[in-house]
Amino acid sequence: MPSEPLIESQVGNLPAKRGKVRDVYDLGEYLLLVATDRISAFDWVLPTGIPDKGRVLTGVSQFWFDHLQTPHHLITTDVDQMPLPEGTDREVLRGRSMLTKKAKVVPMECVVRGYLAGSGWNEYRESGEVCGVKLPGGLVESDRLPEPIFTPATKAEMGEHDENISFERMASVIGTELAEELRTRSIDLFNRGSEHAARCGLLFADTKFEFGHCDGELILIDEVMTPDSSRFWPADQYHPGGPQPSFDKQFVRDWLLASTWDRNSAPPELPEEIVAKTRAKYIEAFERLTGAEFAWK
Repeated sequence: MPSEPLIESQVGNLPAKRGKVRDVYDLGEYLLLVATDRISAFDWVLPTGIPDKGRVLTGVSQFWFDHLQTPHHLITTDVDQMPLPEGTDREVLRGRSMLTKKAKVVPMECVVRGYLAGSGWNEYRESGEVCGVKLPGGLVESDRLPEPIFTPATKAEMGEHDENISFERMASVIGTELAEELRTRSIDLFNRGSEHAARCGLLFADTKFEFGHCDGELILIDEVMTPDSSRFWPADQYHPGGPQPSFDKQFVRDWLLASTWDRNSAPPELPEEIVAKTRAKYIEAFERLTGAEFAWK
């Protein structure tokens, strides 16, 4: 049975830096990242959580960190092995927490696209390009691209939009050598992720990676190829020419768009049916990608 959604975590008396989904705690030598069950849409954090969503994100990220065999920040997801303050409720944190190395974050979202969707599709319709990358004419929404493209974005503060930028602008901010390394690493990770997703009957449309420097090494950080940071489509339902069914918050977005909410005022509570459908879709993504049964059904 699903647990009550965790909207806000507490770890002893430690202060938390709260993002849209994650609460981050400084444990001195390490960081603790707690994936809550908060869900955001249209740059708003909704008042209703999706039970166990944070556990899906953590479990999928752990799978990829293990699978990809690339330098990363994850130390453990086992809360019993974490140096938490005395009195911390470890059960609440179980399955949704990552103890990680500290890293100096590269201030860029490393986005890779294999299909034309989302903001990439909007840009293409206007200019025939995505982030300065010229694409063939005549493509339709959700078309597969000739090859994956690297389309970076600036990292926005909570409540603001990430801004898609060209590779050249990225290089001017962080340096050409680092920008080229990030592009190479990101496309390689995307390609390997796509190969695994294909074996699971999924198309991997796009994703965003984050990187940081730790002890002089460029490492993968944050979440990795989760339903929150990526678009996964069922391969057997793929039909280019419009939006595709997706393993994310599609039910939430569709319900909000059909509601009377104006997107300028506080968003409404989600109905139980939308919460249940969204939770089921996240769990399905977990089980298909990892090949394991979700432990908190």
